[in-house]
Amino acid sequence: MFVITKKKQSVETSQELIEDEEFKNKHRKSNKAFTRVRKLHFSLLLVLILQKSMKSIQLILNEFTSNFSLETISNSAYTQARANLKYTAFIELNQKAVVDVMYKDDNIKLYKAMRVIGIDGSKILLPDSAEIKKEFGEISYSNDHPEVKGSHNYGLASVMYDVLNRVAVDSVLSHARAYEVDLAIKHLAHGEKNDLLLHDRNYASYFYLATLCSFDRNFVTRCSSASFKKAQEMLRGEGSDSQIVTLQSPPNKLKTIEANDLPKEITVRFVRVQLETGEYEVLVTSLLDETEYPTIDFLEIYHLRWGIEGFYAILKTRLNLENFSGKTAESIYQDFYSTIYLTGLESILTADIDEQLADKPTKNKQKVNRAVSFNAIKNQAIELLCSDEKSDVVIKRLEKLFLTNKVSIRTKRKVLRQKRSIRHQINYLKRKKKIVF
Repeated sequence: MFVITKKKQSVETSQELIEDEEFKNKHRKSNKAFTRVRKLHFSLLLVLILQKSMKSIQLILNEFTSNFSLETISNSAYTQARANLKYTAFIELNQKAVVDVMYKDDNIKLYKAMRVIGIDGSKILLPDSAEIKKEFGEISYSNDHPEVKGSHNYGLASVMYDVLNRVAVDSVLSHARAYEVDLAIKHLAHGEKNDLLLHDRNYASYFYLATLCSFDRNFVTRCSSASFKKAQEMLRGEGSDSQIVTLQSPPNKLKTIEANDLPKEITVRFVRVQLETGEYEVLVTSLLDETEYPTIDFLEIYHLRWGIEGFYAILKTRLNLENFSGKTAESIYQDFYSTIYLTGLESILTADIDEQLADKPTKNKQKVNRAVSFNAIKNQAIELLCSDEKSDVVIKRLEKLFLTNKVSIRTKRKVLRQKRSIRHQINYLKRKKKIVF
């Protein structure tokens, strides 16, 4: 029952914010914006941005006005309206209607009383415009051929993601050349003492681990072959599989450590696990108790980090984030943060359906098909967030759609990564890829 309550609360909080005058005043760019009664008012604009589609903007606007028997809205009017909207509206929506609702009580998924939080960054391909290049920067490429050179506009996304409850606790879209560790440290202000932070090998530095210790955060971080000396030894198969070590600040980083008031030595545990391929993986962690956290458990713990990889896959494939709907910096931020909010709303709306499917006595456990759920939410966005129809009625209608096409979870299936040719990738994108919306 608590999940149903959260569903209703998330939807109704979204509705209240979208219709709230104070919320509108906070997230408009001028006092004159959205004051006159227009066809494209503030709340409707927000929902239309959430419905971002692979179709052209004008087609979306035509379909919308036709379905609701409204006067036609031009692409120009839509573009001018969104230019008056601050992207921060979607950040507040995600915080108050998703994050706050998800954690309003103790009814959440935990691992040994800890939230499991993955932190990771990912490059986001951006449209080609001078304004976007100035805001986010570009990255050069050569395609492995020195004579073929060029550059693309990119941004760096960094997300603090609850992998068990499928919610982005905090997210940021930054400059292409931003440092992932700097962005991760900013995320810590949005965390809690009972968080277990999972990181890939890009984060295995003394400075970052010392920062985590200063915040009193637990962590499990993969070590690269060029990281700590102890990790290098263990990757070669030397020593025991679990070793508690006191790390000293590197001499060349001492001034930085002192300037940030960080400890000059920290005690950590290095854990070595063996993959199915026979290769070793070494993790550095703050979980020192070998009885409560035996070495064998760390394969399962670190495997949970793939939740954030799956999250980025949803952003870039299911929701086609990189198919941006504008060529201004503001439109890029709007598309990014609205998509983050949409993923959290979907997680809350499908949580109990996933549990029902998982409990069914079938050969393979099942879950909601994300292609179906995101399509349903986008198609019902107006009714869900911007209409007089009761939220209970719309939620029930969505639940029926979520249950139409389940997918099976085949845990024992192993799909090896294959390097695809450019021709194969183009064929997939042109003929095989299934567009959600």
